[in-house]
Amino acid sequence: MGKESYLPLFETEAAKGRMAYMVYAVSVMMGICLICVYRLIHFPSPSQGRLQRWAWMGSFMAELWFTLYWLITQSVRFNPIYRFTFKHRLSQRYEKVLPKVDIFVCTADHTVEPPLMVINTVFSVMAYDYPPEKLSVYLSDDGGSELMFYALLEASRFAKYWLPFCKKFKIEPRSPAAYFETVCKALDDPTMAEEWSSVKKLYEDMKKRIVSTTKVGQIPEEIRKEHKGFQEWDLVSSKHDHPSIIQILIDGRRECSRGVDIEEKEEEEEEAMPTLVYLAREKRPQYHHNFKAGALNSLVELAGFDANGGPLYIGTGCFHRREALSGMKYKKDYKTDWMVKNDRKVEESTHVLEETCKVLASCSYEENTQWGKEMGLKYGCPVEDVITGLAIQCRGWRSVYFNPERKGFLGVGPTTLLQALVQNKRWSEGDFQIFLSKYCPFVYGHGKIPLQLQISYCCYLLWAPCSLATLYYVTVPSLCINRGISLFPKLSSPWVLPFAYVILAKYGYSLGEFLWCGGTFQAWWNDQRMWLFKRTTSYFFGFTDNIFEVFGFSKSGFVVTAKVAEEDISLRYEKEVMEYGAPSPMFNILATLSLANLFSFVGALKMVIMDSKTRVLDLLALQTMLCGLVVLVNLPVYEGLFFRKDKGRMPTSIVYQSVVIAILAHIAALLPP
Repeated sequence: MGKESYLPLFETEAAKGRMAYMVYAVSVMMGICLICVYRLIHFPSPSQGRLQRWAWMGSFMAELWFTLYWLITQSVRFNPIYRFTFKHRLSQRYEKVLPKVDIFVCTADHTVEPPLMVINTVFSVMAYDYPPEKLSVYLSDDGGSELMFYALLEASRFAKYWLPFCKKFKIEPRSPAAYFETVCKALDDPTMAEEWSSVKKLYEDMKKRIVSTTKVGQIPEEIRKEHKGFQEWDLVSSKHDHPSIIQILIDGRRECSRGVDIEEKEEEEEEAMPTLVYLAREKRPQYHHNFKAGALNSLVELAGFDANGGPLYIGTGCFHRREALSGMKYKKDYKTDWMVKNDRKVEESTHVLEETCKVLASCSYEENTQWGKEMGLKYGCPVEDVITGLAIQCRGWRSVYFNPERKGFLGVGPTTLLQALVQNKRWSEGDFQIFLSKYCPFVYGHGKIPLQLQISYCCYLLWAPCSLATLYYVTVPSLCINRGISLFPKLSSPWVLPFAYVILAKYGYSLGEFLWCGGTFQAWWNDQRMWLFKRTTSYFFGFTDNIFEVFGFSKSGFVVTAKVAEEDISLRYEKEVMEYGAPSPMFNILATLSLANLFSFVGALKMVIMDSKTRVLDLLALQTMLCGLVVLVNLPVYEGLFFRKDKGRMPTSIVYQSVVIAILAHIAALLPP
């Protein structure tokens, strides 16, 4: 063990092909420079008309923005690295002194995040390959639903069968729902087959009870008598007005971890299990609850009592040092003695500990403190993760990105187009809000984090303003076709080459990278479609909401993204059919843009066919190709507008409105300036 104890726990390797990528990036930059030169030396003269001059200037400004944003994205691509870990060395060296780990699972509404789905997430983290006595799992239920508590109570009982099963047979994946969906029958091993059948039956029985209770919407009286925790809901007025609810369902401090019921009866000895805690923080109408950031801070406070600088902190799937979240600044001589931390013990009984911890989840606990400011997650921003991560890095802590072959975290995303657009609207709004605030990386991070890291934040913070350039580029050039106004070089001109090279190189590299990472051409094409949809809707609304907020016309909010859908919607999702069934202003924009480009594309084809000397084709070739590309991207939108008969088609009101607006836009484009 002498020399082995000094072997590294991980190694870092630089990505291959960096020089080739730099050559590609430089060549694209040269093409962009030539495009800028073309815009400047071919600027329309006054004799060509005011409309063409303004349209040309707008195109140039949009291209300058695309150039700036492209340069920003390159800051995170010039020096990619990969990390490889050696888990066996970690076990050999530190198994007896591994730190205690608290894992937070957050939910806010049992109607959009069903209890069965949430507890499957809980099972997967409880089954981590980590000493169970050092693992604590906290479920924060910001909806304060006793249905969620009931599901977690059922989970605490099933866990004593599921966790040993996972450990004994090295089960993957460790979410029961995902595992039994993947492995649909018992395997050849007779011993495993017998246990597999037994555990699957227990899971199906639990699933049936949870689903049936959730459908009814209330807990039967006989079930309420099974656990003292249900008594807490006797004091609940609504999900926005209730006291703190804390229930320790599995107390991992005990040598043989056991469930805790109303009478705390002794059970047979079982192997150690992680601590499992349910938390619904106190909510009162007169207190602002600070959305997800407030829920996470309650967990940090509770768990703290109980037990290039690097990438950005975005969303979930990450681990933090408790000291970093508690506001501590990093010092070069910082060193944690895990042995001392692990020896700290809380001797109170489970009931006493639950009552003691309630104050930590109360509305008044954070009053006149630094929580939400310098401690925990920061308040006042829809993307609490990004702003908190920036603050942590500015205090000297370094973050590390690690993407193992076996994914450490798997999430559930929206299953409908509208859900995805609403989620991206909130993200883009919050990101741009940070950029416009005192927490702008160039201001808040000046002298604290490297310039390259400051720039890399802008890849996300500038999503919202990207909408303006994109909207211009997919609207004005197509409308200019109607008047025969050319905004790009002639097909016969050598100036067409830099435009063609930049487009082909950028999207060719994007496709190649996508395929190299294991994707397919269809998935890449869908990704390009969503890129356009998000920029023209989500990011645009995120931008306008920020402007309204700056002038005091509105305030930012937090919308929980639905993770499930009705059965017919789910079936269409599985068939990769887009969902447009719900009316939304975002769909108005998508439909209107798609129709405006379709009308322009048809008009351009008509002009080309009627022009025997091909002068129109030479003059408007690139413009027509751009318009045609937008039409191609929007094929599912046309299908939803005119051809589909299912409930997922575009609402009739949106069809009429978009047709009228698109026609009016074309009439306006034909009017004399």
